[in-house]
Amino acid sequence: MSSSRACPPFASDASVPRLLVSVRDADEAVLAARAGADLVDAKDPDRGALGALPPDRVRAIMARVAGEARTSAVAGEPDRPALRPCIDAMAATGVGFVKVAVRAAWSDDDLAEAAGAAPGRLIAVLFAEASGALDLVPRLARAGFVGAMIDTAAKDGRRLTDHLPLPALAAFTRTCRAHGLVSGLAGSLALADIAILAPLGAGYLGFRGGLCAASDRRGGLDPARVAEAVRLLRAQSRRDAA
Repeated sequence: MSSSRACPPFASDASVPRLLVSVRDADEAVLAARAGADLVDAKDPDRGALGALPPDRVRAIMARVAGEARTSAVAGEPDRPALRPCIDAMAATGVGFVKVAVRAAWSDDDLAEAAGAAPGRLIAVLFAEASGALDLVPRLARAGFVGAMIDTAAKDGRRLTDHLPLPALAAFTRTCRAHGLVSGLAGSLALADIAILAPLGAGYLGFRGGLCAASDRRGGLDPARVAEAVRLLRAQSRRDAA
């Protein structure tokens, strides 16, 4: 696969977010990268909100999209004893960034141990249904995380904005910027959410179900929907620049 499109930097200084697309295999990764996704995110939609793929499949994804898009991979929702091994396993694939669910009850030492397993590459995923996301951001920055995302734990048809109001999401992205973290917003997003969420200052908007046929996150990506997400974000960028 060849393309002249250079990989975008992970840290986004653009006025609108970049596009994260979660993929389950190498074929979907190629589809997303060719359509213009900025971050191809390896995740198993059959295993809940943050299901990890086998490391060999992540390596196959990376091999297919090398040089075309940034890559990330989910390390899952491990309990504290399994935290380091799960991150170690995914970091060892060489993927660009590793995402892991973080719980507010973890100590600063726990967070530092997690970040140390993937230095400069670890992204915390905080669930919208839980409280305390803003309080966690400074602790994540001190521990060495590179970014933080808010996602939804339950994939029951409710979207991110059904759980958190726009002012709270904007406060999250501002707090991340203030502490040097790249931010992301995700959670059963639909294409219509781009116009609503893009002005909030997130580095990335993360999609899966909203870009699948019939909005079924366990189905395959729909190339037309991925292309439309790219088009909408670029149109938003042009409007902001005008």
